[in-house]
Amino acid sequence: MRTLLSLLATVVLVSSATPPAAAQSYPSGPITLVIPLAPGDATDVAGRTMAEELAKLLKVPVVPVNRPGAGMAIGTDSVVKAKKDGYTILLTPNAAVVSARILNPESVTYDPLKDLTPLGLTTRTPILVAVREDAPYRSFPEMIEFAKKNPGKVRVGTVGTGSVGHLNVEMINALTGAGLTMVPFKGGAPGITALLGGHVEGGAFSLGALSSHVKSGAVRGMVVSNSFPGFPDIPTLPQLGYRQNLLGVWLAFFAPAGVPAEVTRTLLASIEKVAKDPAVAAKLVSFGILQDYAPPEKLVAEIREEHRTVEELAKKAGLVK
Repeated sequence: MRTLLSLLATVVLVSSATPPAAAQSYPSGPITLVIPLAPGDATDVAGRTMAEELAKLLKVPVVPVNRPGAGMAIGTDSVVKAKKDGYTILLTPNAAVVSARILNPESVTYDPLKDLTPLGLTTRTPILVAVREDAPYRSFPEMIEFAKKNPGKVRVGTVGTGSVGHLNVEMINALTGAGLTMVPFKGGAPGITALLGGHVEGGAFSLGALSSHVKSGAVRGMVVSNSFPGFPDIPTLPQLGYRQNLLGVWLAFFAPAGVPAEVTRTLLASIEKVAKDPAVAAKLVSFGILQDYAPPEKLVAEIREEHRTVEELAKKAGLVK
């Protein structure tokens, strides 16, 4: 009897000294990385590249799953509603957590600052405003001056109404009074084809999509949202003396709100390492994607600031009341 009591006491002591299995072993199985866009675009490429490196650090598979639809709201909402255990996380562009809430409120039922746990901003894809090489203006100030003197003569293609490119056209008009005309296309490819064919005078598209045409001399960069290696002569708006920078595309990781603190710590450490890894940067730069890590507190501040900017531009453009 005494032996049995001693054994039970030992079991109780060992059990009380052992932390919960979840705290000890996360992650112990595959992690699903939701990408709220279709396969094949720059976000998907970046997501799969970073997922591969995260898997090495976390020592479990990190499986990218594409869940497009409703302006990225479907994929984002699926993570909001996922189990709060860290086995479903999100990599999304800023549109899903900023402009979609303003432009498509009927599709967005989540608040990213309440319903998601920010894990860090990782990359930026610059947006470039470019014109055909034979345009009568050689610089951004010359383009603005020409546009003012020739109303309606500078048409700028974008990937659609409400896109980052569209908002940037509105921003340029607000800052300069240029009166640029935004022309929406159903994607970057048809918009760039129209630019090259002279059907529009300019375009506001991702630098990655335009880079080969800039290098070939077919188009000329006027202004870019972020300076980029290989294109040192293309200025940003602040470099030209304006108070506001163009909007770009950034990617950030999120988990559902309420995940355990130890899970958040593990993910934060691994995501920061991947986002600062020179080998990852080398893989992404060829796609026009720039590594630019920001921790959760800076990500939250950027979301709030960009929300204010987009809301103001959307109202000026008549996209919202």
